[in-house]
Amino acid sequence: MHVKKTWKQVDGVLLLDKPIGFTSNDALQKARRLFSAAKGGHTGTLDPLATGLLPLCFGEATKFSADLLDADKTYEAVLKLGVTTDSGDAEGKVTATAPVNVARADIERVLPQFTGPIQQIPPMHSALKRDGRPLYELARQGIEVEREARAVTIHAIDLLDFAGDGVTLRVACSKGTYIRVLAADIGAQLGCGAHLTALRRTRVGDLDLDRAVTLAELEELDEAGRLAHLQPVDALLHSLPLVEVEGEAAQRFSHGNPVELPAGLSGKIRVYANGRLIGIGEPGAGERLWPKRLVQLAD
Repeated sequence: MHVKKTWKQVDGVLLLDKPIGFTSNDALQKARRLFSAAKGGHTGTLDPLATGLLPLCFGEATKFSADLLDADKTYEAVLKLGVTTDSGDAEGKVTATAPVNVARADIERVLPQFTGPIQQIPPMHSALKRDGRPLYELARQGIEVEREARAVTIHAIDLLDFAGDGVTLRVACSKGTYIRVLAADIGAQLGCGAHLTALRRTRVGDLDLDRAVTLAELEELDEAGRLAHLQPVDALLHSLPLVEVEGEAAQRFSHGNPVELPAGLSGKIRVYANGRLIGIGEPGAGERLWPKRLVQLAD
């Protein structure tokens, strides 16, 4: 007999170590079922080929998931030199091969050319849309369309390992950076081509992979053990300044009304009452702090 799933109000942030082969949505839905969470969302996709840090939001935390989309990311990427693919990674078709006559010094000479503000042409094998259709759908039909270059920033590239035709890099970058495009561009600059064979995200904003848990580990735990891995709703907001309100001011803010803005604060501000997050505010008319997003946490 089929037993209907009972969903619950679960509020918080899960730092998940996504396994290879899962889409970000696959991983989200699996974790959501493990927590019986009525509402969930992720903070930006990782390709099925990629592993590593995927922050997931449940309940009221989903109101802040978009705030992490703009965060910087850090990856560890493995490149295979001498082979170019149409997708820029190991899932694509090989389009060219070349001998690898590259020394470590050649790589160290090339990498600085890709740091700082750079332009990237998004790959056809991406979720970007053209006339409402994802580019990867067109790519699967053998259709290629013109894409405009986009500005991204590579904060740092560190060479972690080099042996034979394999290169391992640590890349700290801005949102919107395609690491497989970076891999292909580095290979082109080295004169032998390259593609991405493995990718692991180790950091998103202030969140670190060291604190993440795997789906397999969660499956082995009981409900209390799983909830112990859940970060509070404000785990995504620690970079924002904090204001504590009390009494009537807390009531006013919670009901969507502005309160006094403390001197010297600007931008998004997290607002607490009795040590508990009640929402996000921004300075507005009358030099007041206006509610932009409120939270209603279950007791």
